[in-house]
Amino acid sequence: MNNASLVFTPAVQQAQAERGSARAYADRLEAGFPDTVTPELAAFIAEQDTAFLGTANAKGAPYIQHRGGPKGFIKVVDEHTIGFADYRGNRQYITLANLSENDRAYLFLMDPARRQRIKLWGRARVVENDAALVDKLFDKGYKARPERVILFTIEAWDVNCSAHIVTRFTEDEIGEALDTVKTRIAELEAENARLRALVQQQQQQQ
Repeated sequence: MNNASLVFTPAVQQAQAERGSARAYADRLEAGFPDTVTPELAAFIAEQDTAFLGTANAKGAPYIQHRGGPKGFIKVVDEHTIGFADYRGNRQYITLANLSENDRAYLFLMDPARRQRIKLWGRARVVENDAALVDKLFDKGYKARPERVILFTIEAWDVNCSAHIVTRFTEDEIGEALDTVKTRIAELEAENARLRALVQQQQQQQ
């Protein structure tokens, strides 16, 4: 069997059949979903500075926690695994406790500037007391205190459509765009000054 049943469970397949979308997903149900880190997925992950990690406790109660850092804070570990340093926070430890009871996890990544989003199903585990791994996944110079690592093993991933994603840009992205505009303005001002000087010179010669 492929991994399609992880995403399209029997209940999902029934809902699709009842609502008329089963035929649209028949090929995906037969082929399954990608479960490795492709170059395209790696490139997308490298651009992200925020993520949402979903877990559930032993009784199935869900919890979603925001994770963020510098762009590319999530790192590719191998073809099936991604991971990130877990920083010191408010010390509630809900995600850590959930993963100790239930390793099922879900990552939701969204890039508002490019209106793209990717969903990842898998299993996650907390790695404590591994300084070498923390050092490998922590971004040097980032003002946070890494305490452990969370590794996410990908079992399936899929690309969502761009519908209803409101375009937003980070401060850095806006800064880069403004720098380009400022450079262009300076070039135009210099050209304008050159042309004014040329016109003035021609008038003086008449």
